[in-house]
Amino acid sequence: MLKMSDILDEKNKILREKSEEVTFPLSESDKKTINDIIEMLTNSQIPELSEKYDLRPGMGLAAIQLGIKKRYFVVVHEYEEGKFDNYVLINPKIVSSSEEMIYVGEGEGCLSINRETVGIVPRSARVTMEAYDMDGNKIRVRGREELAIAFQHELDHLNGILFVDRIDKNDPFKNKNLYREI
Repeated sequence: MLKMSDILDEKNKILREKSEEVTFPLSESDKKTINDIIEMLTNSQIPELSEKYDLRPGMGLAAIQLGIKKRYFVVVHEYEEGKFDNYVLINPKIVSSSEEMIYVGEGEGCLSINRETVGIVPRSARVTMEAYDMDGNKIRVRGREELAIAFQHELDHLNGILFVDRIDKNDPFKNKNLYREI
């Protein structure tokens, strides 16, 4: 199983690099990585398992955060207590997004950022993504609210962007009144 120590810290320069398109069929190594990520993210959101395995709660992880420069990420979304939807998006792109902008009230977090951060990260309230599943089939998924934020956050990773880059350094709460808090 993946451990927190497997996840690269923001100081690692590879996190600033752009990930490369994935070719199909997926390698056995990538399939194993994806399944390991799903297991870790699921366990991290279940308090007893999070404590047992010393995991920080996380909802998404991009391959680049494990040092793998490939365009895929996984989001494990707890839609009801103890019930999860797994999203594996390979070579993802946003095909539409809402004009309405939102932000996480207590601030976004990231498993690669191990420090306190302050400020808002404006994100689209709804996004539609096109990507490929593990079998190479084209898929389309929609995300709203926290799921939309997770998709945008992970897609940023694939482009070498960390959420802290989106916080205005001079005015961390700039234009807060223009966005809806979730």
